Amino acid sequence: MLLSNLIHPEISAICAAAGHHSTILIADGNYPAVNKRGKNAKLVSLNLSPGLVSCNQVLQALLSAVPFEAAMTMQTETEGPYALDGDPPVWEDYRKSLKDAGSSVELQPLEKWAFYDHVITDDHVLTIQTGDQQRYANLLLTIGVRMDG
Repeated sequence: MLLSNLIHPEISAICAAAGHHSTILIADGNYPAVNKRGKNAKLVSLNLSPGLVSCNQVLQALLSAVPFEAAMTMQTETEGPYALDGDPPVWEDYRKSLKDAGSSVELQPLEKWAFYDHVITDDHVLTIQTGDQQRYANLLLTIGVRMDG
């Protein structure tokens, strides 16, 4: 039995095999996970029902097992049906989870198409599709290095 909060066998195996600069996408329920991923990326579906599981729950599990050096979000739109005034509430959840895990990583918003470009690289090893219905909940994490001493 694993000691970390990440106990999903397939996700754990992919994380263990991934190395520095590999990326993991935590995708919300609206993300086009089948066609917007890197050619080396495995898709793991955790979208049980709307809202379950959330992107932040997945982030917390990953933070218990993997060091990250970067976290990119999809920048909010300022016009149109998906526009928001300011940061989406889920970003504050991410900031708290990162801080609680002892991480100094800051969220880096990227324009929508630039975000997709960052996902569909050879470094992308895993997409975890959630049932999260919050707007702009997609989170692309870059694996860092283990610093034991």
